[in-house]
Amino acid sequence: MNLPDKVKIVEVGPRDGLQNEKDTIPAAVKIELIDRLSRAGFANIEAAAFVSPKWVPQMATSSEVMAGIARQPGVVYSALVPNMQGFAAALQAGVDEVVIFGAASEAFSQKNINCSIAESIERFRPVAEAAKQNGLRLRGSISCALGCPYQGDVPIAAVTDVVRRLRELGCDEIDIADTIGVGTPQKVQAVMQAAAAEFSIERLSGHFHDTYGQALANIYASLEVGVSIFHASVAGLGGCPYAKGATGNVATEDVLYLLRGLSIETGVDLDTVVDAGQFISTHLHRKAASRAGNALTAKRGNT
Repeated sequence: MNLPDKVKIVEVGPRDGLQNEKDTIPAAVKIELIDRLSRAGFANIEAAAFVSPKWVPQMATSSEVMAGIARQPGVVYSALVPNMQGFAAALQAGVDEVVIFGAASEAFSQKNINCSIAESIERFRPVAEAAKQNGLRLRGSISCALGCPYQGDVPIAAVTDVVRRLRELGCDEIDIADTIGVGTPQKVQAVMQAAAAEFSIERLSGHFHDTYGQALANIYASLEVGVSIFHASVAGLGGCPYAKGATGNVATEDVLYLLRGLSIETGVDLDTVVDAGQFISTHLHRKAASRAGNALTAKRGNT
């Protein structure tokens, strides 16, 4: 089976990875992390979220962070934007890509935002239109695409329904996210192939959590069916809030190590990412959750 020659890694550590940290991380540390990641060669970095500080206090410094980073030419800096108030702040901060989101699970949608999936995505319509009017990229993210902490199994038809809705809003890219990390390769391939019937597979991405240790297997399974965009988080930042003590996002270093072994081009320098992972882990006073990152650091004798 032919695997893609090239893969785009969307680095989500600065936003998705850090947003659930309990201790406030200074803007200067976030800026340093993003600058290190920018130098590593990522084409896309999820840098901020323009959400209510009441709900996500860690993202309260997003405007300061966006103003302070040393932008690298050709890098797309993304931000999560839930409403028009957030969009105004994101536009002023100079984001390149707006990220909107919906769940494939009705139970998750009702429990989290007290409305149906259809209503939640409809709320994003003005944000999507404003992004397009201002020449920004628009990305849609589908959470709980492979399972839900409340309802369990999520039908594939529910995922494709949200893909269609996001496509109609004009999304340039759509993320299939395994929010609780329950997906396994066969199911992942079935979901990706069904999504690809509604939206170009070249613009579909896999966002896998490693809660059950399946993320790398799920990435390989996605590569086999033609997916070539994946999300990953430096040092494995970001826990899974629905499974106590579980890891969250797959570690970028581990993904890069896998892709290097498959001779798939990413344009990203693994050593620079390992250094960035060790930098942020030192600041957080804990060991990085990346096996490849920790192994390569130990090999250097920097333990």
